[in-house]
Amino acid sequence: MTWLITGGAGYIGAHVARSLAAAGERVVVLDDLSTGFAERLPPEIPLVRGSLLDRGLVDRTLAGHGVTGVVHLAGKKRVGESVERPLMYYRENLHGLTVLLEAVVAADVRRFLFSSSAAVYGVPDVELITERTPAVPINPYGETKLAGEWLVRATGRTHSIATGCLRYFNVAGAERPELSDTGVFNIIPMFFDRISRGEPPMIFGDDYPTPDGTCVRDYIHVADLAEAHLAAARRLAELDTAGEPADLTVNIGRGEGVSVRELADLVAEVTGDRTPPVVGARRPGDAARAVASVGLISEELGWSARRGVREMVESAWAGWRLHRPAVRAG
Repeated sequence: MTWLITGGAGYIGAHVARSLAAAGERVVVLDDLSTGFAERLPPEIPLVRGSLLDRGLVDRTLAGHGVTGVVHLAGKKRVGESVERPLMYYRENLHGLTVLLEAVVAADVRRFLFSSSAAVYGVPDVELITERTPAVPINPYGETKLAGEWLVRATGRTHSIATGCLRYFNVAGAERPELSDTGVFNIIPMFFDRISRGEPPMIFGDDYPTPDGTCVRDYIHVADLAEAHLAAARRLAELDTAGEPADLTVNIGRGEGVSVRELADLVAEVTGDRTPPVVGARRPGDAARAVASVGLISEELGWSARRGVREMVESAWAGWRLHRPAVRAG
């Protein structure tokens, strides 16, 4: 079979594309390269450049490459930007998904895996977030992910498509330095950015009801995340081949919390920059704790994370220095 990976030239998408290809799956990537880079993909993976909003291009890609399954990662992903530009997020994330699903139905593609997000949960006050925790998103990004899940499941039920929704938590690290995240929108690259400019790392709030007063998060290595996508894609294929209904919704995380201060200490060790962090005001909408329950994904897919937080920070730092050769080492 052949898997179409939308957004497959992005930070997460390239890891997923490489993971599937390395496991022997045939892969084709569709990406508009607005945030992705063609260089992230090996030459044996075909790259179709264009937008999901171009139905004709999507139809030609599905037919021309004999696509039998889709892994959908393309979309806008910045929470703050979604608050500022909700119309763009609904257009890109939901209308784009609608166009893709219409094409999938028309082409009789039988498997569809949707990359969702822990943002669908909002800020639940629970020790561990399970898949049964109420989904109450607090920003347009999370809303589009939750609505996307609804749309994927409804389409799957109506058209007998095996579907899965992967709710992943805080993604970090890189399998190889050249595949690292080049943005400065998540906490680890935000720490790196300030250190590289000779400024102390910034912690947003230290008065939360947690052991050290800072937010606690569940971090997942992007290579582990890619392997989870592979496991889910193969499970959908198994269920579809067996004629069994498939509607998987699982968290992807490590099931372990790390506080922002603990993370800052680890970043200091890895970079060699021991400048004490400074504490700023809380950011609106930040939950005190967001840690995944990972029992269901282990049960359904036999998958669990293998890489730790230190490996995430070390590999992210290697990628940061590769993309910014003038950065000071600390």
